[in-house]
Amino acid sequence: MATIKIKQTKSRIGAPVDQRRTLDALGLRKLNKTVEVEDNASIRGMINKVHHLVTVID
Repeated sequence: MATIKIKQTKSRIGAPVDQRRTLDALGLRKLNKTVEVEDNASIRGMINKVHHLVTVID
């Protein structure tokens, strides 16, 4: 299955609890950390929820 890379570019400080939990679920716990995850609908939904905090790297 295809994978995508996601990088956390902005701090989670001041973000609502549900967005912090979404970042945790994606595996992003520190600023400028990059993770590689499967590209599926649930992951895309999580990225859409925190799109202002992350960058998708192709």
